[in-house]
Amino acid sequence: MKLNHFANRVESRHFDTVVEMFVSRLGFVVLRRTERSLHMRQPGTNVDVQFSRTQNDHRDEDKRRSQISFLSETPRADLEALARWFQEHGLAASVGAYSDREFFLDVPEAFIDFVIEAMLPELAEYGVEV
Repeated sequence: MKLNHFANRVESRHFDTVVEMFVSRLGFVVLRRTERSLHMRQPGTNVDVQFSRTQNDHRDEDKRRSQISFLSETPRADLEALARWFQEHGLAASVGAYSDREFFLDVPEAFIDFVIEAMLPELAEYGVEV
């Protein structure tokens, strides 16, 4: 088997706002959309993100352990810019830190079971050939 995509849940009321951010701020392209979900891909990558709509008021208590992760030379600043974007679109958003090299963005009203992570590229240098 070969990895194709992974899926996360987004609150239905904020689904289109989250998708708009991924498209307008992170350059994702929508590949397929149905009534309940959509698949997106960031150009230059080969694994898709699927967002599924849900009307769930419950948020996973440990959702910080489930991330959509990005590499960045300025991870905190990039996530703070995304937080401002969400705030300008009417959603509370906050940035936290796992360490001084990796940070996370949460939009609690929208993200059900994940956060967005940004980390320095050196953290993805595993020293293993694949």
